[in-house]
Amino acid sequence: MIKKETNPASSKDKIQEVATLGGGCFWCLEAVFAELKGVEKVESGYSGGTAVDPTYRAVCSGTTGHAEVVQVTFDPQKISFKEVLEVFFSIHDPTTLNRQGADTGTQYRSVIFYRAPEQKATAEQVMKEINAAGIWNAPIVTEVEPFKMYYQAEDDHQEYYRNNPEQMYCRVVIAPKVAKFRKQFIDKLKKQVRV
Repeated sequence: MIKKETNPASSKDKIQEVATLGGGCFWCLEAVFAELKGVEKVESGYSGGTAVDPTYRAVCSGTTGHAEVVQVTFDPQKISFKEVLEVFFSIHDPTTLNRQGADTGTQYRSVIFYRAPEQKATAEQVMKEINAAGIWNAPIVTEVEPFKMYYQAEDDHQEYYRNNPEQMYCRVVIAPKVAKFRKQFIDKLKKQVRV
């Protein structure tokens, strides 16, 4: 199902920006970005491949070329694209090619789909700064590609962590990432949560 996007600048009072990011399983990214101040909407989906209207099963097979992604709609007056990327690079390993933990394949690649030259420049600058700071023990392999098409994931993949907190993957993989994010970015949380 293709989800048509609205013009983010359609309202005179409200300006929105969209970041399309892949960093392994979209459930993990969605759970974190949903708590980030300035983020208005997070949606799980697929981008970067050639298959039209892909399903979760097809994307997981690794044959579609798509990555699992989140579309993060945010208010740039409350949080910058650079800050969104700083969170992104802290919640997944951007140094492993086509892999996040036990999840392997191009569908789990680290990727930023930029929508404007400014997003591309910011992504490249943030990656340069992180590499120079030596935060990771290896160079960042995150792809920076132009945004082309986005497909919304099936309904049962939206707000997965919130709707399935007792599921084993949520408890073992997602919960620790969310806890790490909360401790590291406590001043950027939408509301005070127990860390």
